[in-house]
Order: sequence, then C-alpha cells, then structure tokens
Amino acid sequence: MIEEILPPGVRSAEAFDDLAPAPLFPEEAALMAGRRRRRRAQFATARACARRALAELGLAPGPLLPGAGGAPQWPDGVVGSITHCDGYRAAVAARATDVAALGIDAEPAGPLPRGVLGLIASTTERAALDRLAAERPGVCWDRLLFSAKEAVYKAWFPATERWLGFAEAEVRLTPTGTFTAALTPSSPPPRGATLRFAGRWLARGDLVVTSAVGCAVRGGRGCGCLWPGPLSVCGLSPGGAPGPGPAGRERNPHTAPPPRLTDPGPPSASAPPPAPPVLLHPAGTPPDSPHAPA
Repeated sequence: MIEEILPPGVRSAEAFDDLAPAPLFPEEAALMAGRRRRRRAQFATARACARRALAELGLAPGPLLPGAGGAPQWPDGVVGSITHCDGYRAAVAARATDVAALGIDAEPAGPLPRGVLGLIASTTERAALDRLAAERPGVCWDRLLFSAKEAVYKAWFPATERWLGFAEAEVRLTPTGTFTAALTPSSPPPRGATLRFAGRWLARGDLVVTSAVGCAVRGGRGCGCLWPGPLSVCGLSPGGAPGPGPAGRERNPHTAPPPRLTDPGPPSASAPPPAPPVLLHPAGTPPDSPHAPA
C-alpha cells in the first residue's frame, strides 16, 4: 500500500498486524522494558519493517534507536521514516544521495476529534478542505491534512532538529492524491534547510497514508523530489523549468518565498485545551499514542 505513494529510490515494508516474528536487538528491547505488551509488539513490528526496507538497500540489520526528539537514527547516508497506528505499521528508507528528506504517516480514516481542526489548520486550509469535501466526498479531509503535516514534520525534523508548529506548515491538498507544503519556521532554519515539500496521499479502507519528500533543486538543474512522470508534484520539471499547467504558471516554488500563513484563531469554547504547537512531539506523547517515538 505505502509503495504506491513513494518516489523511485525509496524502499518500503508494511504490516497490518503484529503476528509475524519480530525480534529486537538488545538495545531496542531495553527501550521497551516495562512498556505495555501492545506497545512492545507495535514497536517490534515497525522495526522489522524498517529492517526489511534497509535490506532492500543492501544494508545489514542493526538496532534502530531513537535520536534527537525520538526520531529513529538511521544508518549513515540513509534517510527514513516509520509510522504506526491501529492496524498498520510501515517503514521507508532511501539513500540520502537519492532523497534529501523523507517522511510518512498513517492515520485511521475517521474525522479528527472535535476542536482539533482549528488547532492545526489555517483559515486558508480550512476553506480548501470545504472545497475538497464538495468535490470528492467520502474522504476524511481533516484527518488527511493532519497526516500530511505529520509526514512533513517527520521529513523536516531529522535534517534540522527543530520543532515545527502546525501554523508553520501550509499544506495544499489536491483531490488527485498529491499535496505540497510550504514552511515558514518561526526561528531561522539551518542554512540549506528545505522549506518546500511535495507529497502523495492514499485513502483506502480504514486508513489514510501520506508521504512527503523535500523538494531540493540540485545544482540549479531541477527538482530533487523525484516523483514519477515528466512533471514533479511541486510543479518544477526535472529539467529545472516550471512545467505546463497551473503549477507551471506560478513562480518557481523553490525560489519564491513561502506564503505567510493565516492565524487559525482561538479554539472554540468546546475545544480541548490547546496542545503544544508542534506537528509531532515524540518526547511528550503517551507511550501508547500512535505518535510515540517510533
């Protein structure tokens, strides 16, 4: 399933349960000591998926321990991402020479809890969700937006080690299974940090899955997001010039400054207390949360 929304060069593995044997390295087992059985099984299956993806790159298995912020520490020269939610675990990996930044996320295909959308989406994004729902009903667009932002964060953080607020990522979803994201970090990002991401999404059965890659211009020659086809998702052709169609009529998305985001405004009185303004905060999530350290 996840392989359907990945660019060339990315290897993947997935599981829909924890029934297959998934032994852990001693260092990984130590991390799970004292955790609930469900969480240990989830962690082990996700690690097994990661090792299968790495094996497809020709790399030997080894422990994948959390690093800064709880993100997995991949082997040198590799970028990757892990996701898990009820009924699904997946991992992806690629050579850093092929993909500069990579993130995936999976979520249950149901509406977000009441009040959450106002905390994660700008006014512009919420208006776009209304249009998408009218054009393609049956897709949980609010959940899909959340998942896309999670995937972007997972691609962003390992390269920068910077938290990112929901309002610092403006995501534009399309009804045809793609999205773009423009970042406006509140603090200056590290030199050379990617501020544009392209992604794809898939809604199937009880799941929505998303993937995001950094759009890097390589040597001034074109987009490095490597999506199949003559035109990349972000609108910049592999040859470096804007491609045809609506995206091509815009300014080069890699050199134009990201749009300023609209403040989503205060939550309604019925909304839950505001969460920390980050897309993903592994260190602060409950052990059994789908967004606990992968």
